[in-house]
Amino acid sequence: MEDRYQHIRFRIEDRAGRITFARPPLNIFDIAMMREIDRALTLCMERRDMVAVVFDSAPGSRAFSAGVSIEEHQPETIYQMLESFHAVFRTLELLAKPTIAVVDGAALGGGCELIAGCDIVISSPQAKYGQPEIKLGVFPPVAAVLLPRIIGERRARELLLTGELFDAPDALRMGLVTHVVEIAQLEAKLQEILGRLRELSAPALEAMRRALDVARGRPFLEALEKVEDLYLNELMKTEDAQEGVRAFMEKRKPEWRNK
Repeated sequence: MEDRYQHIRFRIEDRAGRITFARPPLNIFDIAMMREIDRALTLCMERRDMVAVVFDSAPGSRAFSAGVSIEEHQPETIYQMLESFHAVFRTLELLAKPTIAVVDGAALGGGCELIAGCDIVISSPQAKYGQPEIKLGVFPPVAAVLLPRIIGERRARELLLTGELFDAPDALRMGLVTHVVEIAQLEAKLQEILGRLRELSAPALEAMRRALDVARGRPFLEALEKVEDLYLNELMKTEDAQEGVRAFMEKRKPEWRNK
């Protein structure tokens, strides 16, 4: 599977997809790399039993990703560049599987936007974060949408308008990062979280992810109506939802079929 990719490594292990950025030292996202990421995510979408997708960086990297290629911010390539980058987020939305970023080093620009699009972020204490695009005379479209939702409107405005960089403890306090652990413990923390997800039903996880997405930004009653429809007409028609209820009533561990 990996020989299909030049800029990333992609593998599926025990119902988890792993996308490793392999353009050290900075893992700059160019058009070719972003298309590879999107292709790998599309393959993950085809796996009904998959419980998570993990993003990390290859050994020898100084950055999770230092962002999107500046060289492709040119009139002749800007449309393809933006289309390729945003395609990753559109596919993540359709994928509706839990996403985890493991960050050691810098996550700047597009790298920071990608972790903002993930559900869980595990960071080393040394990691740095930020959206410095404004210093180049441009702005980050994905961050303009996601950061206010994650860290709050006022703080997001300041960070996006100043391009200020911040460290892992600050990212944790803001809610952009979920866990901060020492570098030697990053993989162990990841496996701990994956272990918990692997005990669950993949369709249930997907339905939970879709419920969170469909409710986002809607008034309460409208959001509740949408989530109720998903619950009754999609989730409750899965075999796993019925198995989970039976297992509880019979006081036994459920046997998920991921259907």
